[in-house]
Amino acid sequence: MDLELPIYVAGHRGLAGSAIVRRLQRAGAADIVTRDSAELDLRDQDATDAFFKTVKPAYVFLAAAKVGGILANATYPADFIRDNLAIQTNVIHSAWRHGVRKLLFLGSSCIYPRDCPQPIKENYLLTGPLEPTNEAYAIAKIAGLAMCQAYRRQHGFDAISAMPTNLYGPNDNFHPEHSHVLPALIRRFVEAADSQADEVAVWGSGKPLREFMHADDMADAAYFLMNHYSDVAPINIGSNDEVSIADLARTVATAAGFKGNLAWDTTKPDGTPRKRLDSSRLLNLGWAPTVPLREGIDAAVAWFRQHAA
Repeated sequence: MDLELPIYVAGHRGLAGSAIVRRLQRAGAADIVTRDSAELDLRDQDATDAFFKTVKPAYVFLAAAKVGGILANATYPADFIRDNLAIQTNVIHSAWRHGVRKLLFLGSSCIYPRDCPQPIKENYLLTGPLEPTNEAYAIAKIAGLAMCQAYRRQHGFDAISAMPTNLYGPNDNFHPEHSHVLPALIRRFVEAADSQADEVAVWGSGKPLREFMHADDMADAAYFLMNHYSDVAPINIGSNDEVSIADLARTVATAAGFKGNLAWDTTKPDGTPRKRLDSSRLLNLGWAPTVPLREGIDAAVAWFRQHAA
């Protein structure tokens, strides 16, 4: 990447996008272009195209998306598939049309089949049914990946796709009903600790295994890939920090200072039993994560107390 040229980060206020902005700032990028949703609605094709025509960014990190946890995906599947299809379609097409040198599309590990072998290799995509609780979001992300591949094959557009594992960190969505599991646990245990509650209810059985990565590690990987990777195949971004939901909850409880009991609500869904990415292709290129899970959770709890509590 030529850091003197304009770099557009779509979704700069979110968890992934804000981390990418921080990474570009550390790298010394001279012209980081951002627009919030009030300034530019990426679901609007004409507005998106006008932006690219006027600004002419040289590089694009496509981190803008409608995201949420199990409840949000189950409640608003139409919103998730509509908004994400619109955002990525408009950005990818306009980026190619107006001469962007390279685009990185951030997908999601939920694109892989619910019951595929572990750890999950990139070539397991489309080999089995998706997890029903986030199927609409996953299908949209698969379409974005396929669009990058199609524009590379037909137009020679240097569009790459990266599939990060579950992310957490600053600027996460801590909504009490619509967030992912880790920020939801952080909010719940911090509030319980502050109110000196005796018990916290946690969804599911606690048995599913999940892999988590700090957003700053993901951003570092995305920056690395923009400089060192150009291929039609998607590439996984994982941390190898796999933990059961039960152990995760206990770790968050400790970090938040909660002293009470955990009550598992087994009437609520667990989601995919296990979801760990095989990130060997990325690791073999010379990149590695640096933020241990416990250290990252401590920092995320501190950030929540300062900014969102």
